[in-house]
Amino acid sequence: MAYYERNLPHWHPDGAALFLTWCLHGSVERHRARKKAADPGEAFAELDRVLDKGSYGPTWLRDCGIARCVQEALLFGERQLDLYSLIAWVIMPNHVHVALLPKVSVPRITKSIKGFTARQANALLGRTGERFWQDEVFDHWVRNEGELQEIIGYIERNPVRAGLAAGIEEWHWSSAHRHECLCH
Repeated sequence: MAYYERNLPHWHPDGAALFLTWCLHGSVERHRARKKAADPGEAFAELDRVLDKGSYGPTWLRDCGIARCVQEALLFGERQLDLYSLIAWVIMPNHVHVALLPKVSVPRITKSIKGFTARQANALLGRTGERFWQDEVFDHWVRNEGELQEIIGYIERNPVRAGLAAGIEEWHWSSAHRHECLCH
């Protein structure tokens, strides 16, 4: 089992699926200043509710070009780089949720995805050398198949809970959406 700490502890057991979330830089600072919940699960749920509102910080992932870049990077990491097997994913206006089975270390996975997409997104936004993603990734190792099914549902229902889509299949930037996005 890999274990390391930055601001948060990270446990990554060999062969276990992981639930990862990362946010745009500047999207959680106000939330972090609030009182912390005692239970990590409650703290994550509260953070996700704050992110879903999108009422603070950037929402650059609403841009089709940037969302497409993140989607393509997720698929490229699985299909061409063979870094992981994707289980479920969603790209929200200011954060990304992914369930995956890693084949390499999580820091290597997130460095690959976040590094590439940050450079591409900043170019699309006309920004140079500015932070795009929050430094750390929130992660949770999946303990069993029942929990995995709950996490898949959580990920794919996120746009519906946030009021961005009426049904999971309507949100273009998700593993629940089964056909190509034609942005207007």
